[in-house]
Amino acid sequence: MSKTMKSLVLGIETSCDETAAAVVEDGYLLKSNVISSQMEIHRRFGGVVPEVASRRHVERVTSIIEQALDEAKVTKEDLSAVAVTQGPGLVGALLIGVSAAKAFSFATGVPLIGVHHIAGHIYASHLVEPLRFPLVSLVASGGHTELIYMPEHNRFERLGRTRDDAAGEAFDKVARVMDLPYPGGPHIDQLAKEGSPHLNLPRSWLEPNSLDFSFSGLKSAVINLLHNSEQRGVKIEKADLAASFQASVVEVLVEKAVRATRMKGVSELVLAGGVSANSALREALAARCQEEGITLRVPPLNLCTDNAAMIAAAGSYRFRDGQFAGLDMNAIANLPLA
Repeated sequence: MSKTMKSLVLGIETSCDETAAAVVEDGYLLKSNVISSQMEIHRRFGGVVPEVASRRHVERVTSIIEQALDEAKVTKEDLSAVAVTQGPGLVGALLIGVSAAKAFSFATGVPLIGVHHIAGHIYASHLVEPLRFPLVSLVASGGHTELIYMPEHNRFERLGRTRDDAAGEAFDKVARVMDLPYPGGPHIDQLAKEGSPHLNLPRSWLEPNSLDFSFSGLKSAVINLLHNSEQRGVKIEKADLAASFQASVVEVLVEKAVRATRMKGVSELVLAGGVSANSALREALAARCQEEGITLRVPPLNLCTDNAAMIAAAGSYRFRDGQFAGLDMNAIANLPLA
């Protein structure tokens, strides 16, 4: 297959609680990007309920695909391939998208492509400005906190990962303890602007030079601080707690991301994932990268959270390299990034 072959790829994303479909041309030109969020449905439960998410995907996926094709002004016959999130994610939710993509491929004859969710997040920036290799990406979301090295398209090396709670997961859990609405990340971000980060909360650096992450201990420290203060009758300002917690997370993310770029000798850093919408992280990483002479690339807010455009973009380069899947492709909840 020619390395310069044009492509028009339909992307499908159902790894968690967004039902999404998009059409991307040549790996970077966004033709449509449709997202049906379930945030209001899950808010009453304080988090995503997998069974509820799966049922909602079943109800919405066909109409969302049709809407994406309509908005892109393309037909099924125009498409080069259909790309879908194969994993990682909630297996029930993933299965809906994978089944829809397989049915679409079978009915239309277009090739089927499985995409890793983290690869998709990295390619979100490619929809704004072409990725420049080699690069390091900090992927921070509700389910992932990882540092990924990419020497070129379609090649990934994991430098660091979370050993327990991901950054976004820690934000949501701490927000719940603070009686803030779900999803907690945006609420902590907003509240932190009104507070002072003076509370003594830990930074988990792990072993010397480790690029892994751990936020479970920080979450426990926040819970213990609240409980101890309540028992002593001491009031802790929520804004100060939000600012202190956020500062702890941001400091570790920024330091390890910069450390990874130094280790690999690169000057391109891509921030990706839902937590990349956090204003404190954006500001701190931008300032540090300017000091270090690193070019930072951050996708716009509408491409930070889960979407299908990033899946179509990543899928376009698997299409280019002929990396197709068969109709026996299955959803994999803990799919490794190879």
